[in-house]
Amino acid sequence: MADRLPGQWQNLTGDQAIQYSCGFCGSLVGSEKVYFSNDARFRVRICPVCNRPTYFEGAQQVPGVAYGQPVNNVPPLIDQLYNEARKATAAGAHTAAVLACRKLLMHIGVQQGAPVDQSFAAYVEYLAAQGYVPPNGRGWVDHIRKKSNEANHDIVLMTPAESSELITFAEMLLKFIYDFPSRVPGVP
Repeated sequence: MADRLPGQWQNLTGDQAIQYSCGFCGSLVGSEKVYFSNDARFRVRICPVCNRPTYFEGAQQVPGVAYGQPVNNVPPLIDQLYNEARKATAAGAHTAAVLACRKLLMHIGVQQGAPVDQSFAAYVEYLAAQGYVPPNGRGWVDHIRKKSNEANHDIVLMTPAESSELITFAEMLLKFIYDFPSRVPGVP
């Protein structure tokens, strides 16, 4: 979540509140503070939680909302890469998000003890063989492998549905490997 931006916005106009998810802090808000363009087609609303501006042009929102949720107790570099993938979805960069998920699996593999400088397939196999993939999750790992290979090697663009499903799996995997075990006292 973004820290609250200090200061106050000047010359704001009141408007009917609309509900939206802030692309900065992730809060579901109903902002009444707004700047209008001279023809009222464009609006900039101020989030009442983090005090940051969001641009609206019709239904388009900038910054957009990152797919997935933050995960606790994740090592900093892995957390940074996961959030990079999430932010890519907010920017509409779905191929970049899928490729970041691919890289994320490689980083998780190395962090969990896989040798460095292996192929992507070797990292995926390592995670599965070491029990880091939950029961019935092998199909998901294979799906990420296929989709990320497609994004990496073929001349295709990934869709919002494809990036969101990979981020959902990555989120679940991070919770399974890092967050859930840290919640039980005495479990390494």
